[in-house]
Amino acid sequence: MPRSPSRPQPQPVLGPPAPAALFLVVTVPPGGEETVRGLLPDLAGLQRSIGFASPEAALTCVAGVGSDAWDRLFGAPRPAALHPFEELRGPRHTAVSTPGDLLFHIRAGRPDLCFALAAEVLRRLRGAVVVVDEVQAFKYFDSRNLLGFVDGTENPVGQGAADAVLTGEEDAGFAGGSYAVVQKYLHDVDSWEALAVEAQEKVIGRTKLTNLELGVPGSHVEVNTVLDGDGREQRVVRAAMPFGRPGQGEFGTYFISYARDPHVPETMLRRMFLGLPGTGHDPILDFSRAVTGTLFFVPSADFLDEAAERGAAR
Repeated sequence: MPRSPSRPQPQPVLGPPAPAALFLVVTVPPGGEETVRGLLPDLAGLQRSIGFASPEAALTCVAGVGSDAWDRLFGAPRPAALHPFEELRGPRHTAVSTPGDLLFHIRAGRPDLCFALAAEVLRRLRGAVVVVDEVQAFKYFDSRNLLGFVDGTENPVGQGAADAVLTGEEDAGFAGGSYAVVQKYLHDVDSWEALAVEAQEKVIGRTKLTNLELGVPGSHVEVNTVLDGDGREQRVVRAAMPFGRPGQGEFGTYFISYARDPHVPETMLRRMFLGLPGTGHDPILDFSRAVTGTLFFVPSADFLDEAAERGAAR
């Protein structure tokens, strides 16, 4: 059935949480643009081929494009709100800005399928990109992070999620797209685990066992609650996943949020790192350090299908 031109098909940004994920962030040196444009229309086919024998594993891949790479790959027009990730240097903590031209967010019920798709993507891009970050992540117990708390509790669902995440008439030429803010955090688990559970709960703003909100002023939950002028909460869809290498003392969260307008997650980050009057920075940052920071536009699936032609028409 042909797609309606008025309702572009989005990429699978709204897929449910998966037991396994693999995140790739790459840069595209000059000369690699044509190879990238040749791959993007084939992503859906690669996903279908690799995942065909295991439909229950629901293999998906979302591709995003950074601000600098957009101009070299596609030229004008460009998504209205796309820009480089802004470094935020607070009194004690910094949200760093790091290189990233392309994001591949791969999810499945099995890690081998994520691995296979990532390997094929990189085989196709060999010599055209430089990998700057590669993280294999996993579901931890009942969707907890490595600090022991449930993550992603407040994600909207159904039409509410689509409204929060997918661009619409405000940027009609890029409807069906989304903005992805990506950060990799490393946790000081020794210091965290030295806290009593009650102290941990005050930092997060939720109970650890039952995940109930506590209403603690200045907590991680409060800092990340952003209201518009009418008092309505501004939502994003979080797809954060734990990762780590115990033998290397590495325990982390790969944070990714999808939003219709990047201003919403950026406001959350400003509140986290620069602080709020009377409360200061997000207390979770005393135990979690951001080591990457990137912003991508995730175009619609229709746009990816036409990537090669759009590049040739520049």
